[in-house]
Amino acid sequence: MSRTEIFGHRGASGYAPENTLEAFALAVEQKADGVELDVQLSKDGELVVIHDETLDRTTNGTGLVMNYTLEELKTFTVSANGPERYPNAKIPTLREVLELMKQTGTKVNIELKTGEIWYPDIEKKTVALVKELGMEDKIIYSSFNHYSVMAVKEIDPEAETAFLLGHVPLDVEKQAREMDVQGLHPGTVHMHMPSVRKAYLDSGLNLRVWTVNEEEDMRDLIGAGIKAVISNYPDRAFKIREETESR
Repeated sequence: MSRTEIFGHRGASGYAPENTLEAFALAVEQKADGVELDVQLSKDGELVVIHDETLDRTTNGTGLVMNYTLEELKTFTVSANGPERYPNAKIPTLREVLELMKQTGTKVNIELKTGEIWYPDIEKKTVALVKELGMEDKIIYSSFNHYSVMAVKEIDPEAETAFLLGHVPLDVEKQAREMDVQGLHPGTVHMHMPSVRKAYLDSGLNLRVWTVNEEEDMRDLIGAGIKAVISNYPDRAFKIREETESR
């Protein structure tokens, strides 16, 4: 059984503002094997790392991300989760995050946020940046928009990809294999459904489960030998993995 990897969900977002350089650096400090992040495009076509299509929840800005230039986005502060400790956290570019992760050899799960707004050429721009930085072997591309995943495959047939799952589509594991998509990224709740759990575990695909924050789920999924748990608390998952391996 291979060792379950630990990915920081939007970085160590249980402790630092999500999807910020501060959160990603903290995930590395907490010995995460990888980080998960979300990519969108600014008004001037720059790749920026932020989860919501709007600024309202996580920043002191308001409105759609796509309506602001990168320069304008950089004027906002990311306030969600711990603003008192990180008062100057900003929306990073994908380049900034990847350059930081490259220094540490950390894997990066790039979620293309094309489920509501299908940003023109976002897949092409993302793959091009990854290639420019020479990080192809450290990147997993995923999206709830499976057409977006397939667009990545067309651009780079060698890219590692995964279908993100917000619900339980029938035979998605078979579709993934047929389309040469290497992974499935279901939610924790899906792994509580016995037949779905069995199908995913038996699929032979890289199974990375989000968002695994409860210690009971961490123990269960690490014990089941899945490819990775994606958690807001990488330190907790690391501790449980250490306990599991020491038995």
